[in-house]
Amino acid sequence: MTGYVFFLEIFFSSLHQHQHINLAIDFNMYLTPEQVQFYHDQGYLVIENFWNEETVNQLIGTILRHVRSADLSRVTSIFSTTENMRKADNDEYFLTSGGEIRYFWEDKAWSEGKLQVAPELAINKVGHALHDLDPDFEKVSYDGRIGSICEELGMGKALIVQSMYIFKQPKIGGEVVPHQDGTFLYTEPQSCIGFWWPLHDCTQQNGCLWAVPGSHKLGVHRHYRRRDPPATGLEFIPPEPVVWDLTGAVPLETKKGDLVILHSALVHYSQENSSEFPRHAYSIHIVDGSDGIVYPQDNWLQRPGFPFREVTKRV
Repeated sequence: MTGYVFFLEIFFSSLHQHQHINLAIDFNMYLTPEQVQFYHDQGYLVIENFWNEETVNQLIGTILRHVRSADLSRVTSIFSTTENMRKADNDEYFLTSGGEIRYFWEDKAWSEGKLQVAPELAINKVGHALHDLDPDFEKVSYDGRIGSICEELGMGKALIVQSMYIFKQPKIGGEVVPHQDGTFLYTEPQSCIGFWWPLHDCTQQNGCLWAVPGSHKLGVHRHYRRRDPPATGLEFIPPEPVVWDLTGAVPLETKKGDLVILHSALVHYSQENSSEFPRHAYSIHIVDGSDGIVYPQDNWLQRPGFPFREVTKRV
């Protein structure tokens, strides 16, 4: 009976009176109160078996078809989260990818200017509008359950601003350094929520997520933004890297099809994939588009003429 709000009419009668009670039970809630509280306390939440194996396999097949059919001969963008290796700061291909499906190489897939492995084993990620431009990814991204979760976590108008398919390739899949999602996609006030699905079982050997429980309570430390004109490219404000306290970090060794929900200020990261097995994942980032919440023009991801779309709750 999920998807309806029922009003149970319970009648109690006795020899002397008739009592009529309306009891409202909302069967439309997706998260339990305990899950909502855990998210607010810890800054993340894991929901097991959100997707079935058929959905997982379909998404893997879809992305591989994209990679195999794409003309990658002119793609030169290498993606790294390490600040001294960050090549996206002045990369027009990256800066204009908000409304496109674009491909970014793994740094270790290259040596002396030559690709060392097959292209489908060399891609770091595909982004950033799979959720709007591919029917399979659109279907899972605008799932009504996601809209319900956003509402139950306090969002008024959930807008998907970004999607990424992350490959974490065997042996060469690079680390994702400790960070907060609100650094890279921020609103005023902060509202970003990350949704991250593993498409393979995640272990410490193949680069599972790590989270620092409760770190979100300290707020977002810096912004990654477009420089003020006439300057071009991107910059961190403040420019100094944050030295994160990773004490108490926990590995999130999730199974394929699980869902990990991440607060905008949660410190999280993943290590290199040192195994011989892949660790694909799909993620979307959602911000609140309610009145009074601003998505600044200096956010790196902009989509002129291509408005963000709302994901609505299930009915």
